[in-house]
Amino acid sequence: MSEQHTAYRSGFACLIGRPNAGKSTLTNALVQHKVAITSSKPQTTRHAIRGIRSTPDSQLVLVDTPGLHRPRTLLGQRLNDVVRETLLGVDVIGFCLPADQRSGPGDAFIAADLAHLQQVKRVPVVAIATKSDAVSRDRVAEHLVAIDKLGDWAEIVPCSAVRGHQVEELADVLVSYLPQAPAMYPDDVLSDEPDVVMIAELVREAALEGVRDELPHSLAVVVEEMVPRPDRPAHRPLMDVRVHVFVERPSQKAIVIGRGGSRLRDVGTEARRGIEALLGQRVHLDLHVKVAKDWQGDPKALQRLGF
Repeated sequence: MSEQHTAYRSGFACLIGRPNAGKSTLTNALVQHKVAITSSKPQTTRHAIRGIRSTPDSQLVLVDTPGLHRPRTLLGQRLNDVVRETLLGVDVIGFCLPADQRSGPGDAFIAADLAHLQQVKRVPVVAIATKSDAVSRDRVAEHLVAIDKLGDWAEIVPCSAVRGHQVEELADVLVSYLPQAPAMYPDDVLSDEPDVVMIAELVREAALEGVRDELPHSLAVVVEEMVPRPDRPAHRPLMDVRVHVFVERPSQKAIVIGRGGSRLRDVGTEARRGIEALLGQRVHLDLHVKVAKDWQGDPKALQRLGF
């Protein structure tokens, strides 16, 4: 670890916002490494993913959470519960409000939640105008005014994770609210997520691309088995990874597999690239698509799928 002095700061910052507010992209930009999957589809994040940013004088542990929303399913309710439980254990909150969308009922819903949290636990909230690169300067200025009216924020920071604009400044702001404390992780650790979780997420990320809007909510991924191939030479190891992709209806299964299995092969190729980079070795990825009818509203199915 780096040498730490009395001013060293260390703690947790939680990024929240409605679905597709740019939280995962911003997490990756702050950590300067991909620790959270990203997609243009809403509700991509389903777990509290931790990314760790270490500097000589601070360690910022970023918790990327599912998008807060008015739930329509038991899964949606449980994702909201994940966010609210996370908020109780952090030192600062970053409330992401995308500049390319006008503030609406979803943001007001979260602002009301944060106001209630302030009554339970005093934790600073930094409002973050994400995706500032996607609109004009005038629109950013208008967005900042709207954010200011939405609640009582410790600070308001516009930034673009895609272009890196004000990402470092945002990191400094978040770190300024952390307590003086020693580092919790070694400097070279970027995330504490288990490999099986990251592998499932990489498969889901690949499966999300190019599918219709109703399908992403129905996709769940579970790593069933992960074992080294026996009798391989030490300098050429191979990991056998067996993964189940669950959907809710047979018609969705056909979409994921594609004509003649073409789409599933593309998903496997893309996911394997990320998994091999993660594990640092060659991987044989075996994907199977299964139907778990209406799993989003089935408590037993949710438990089996890790929710």
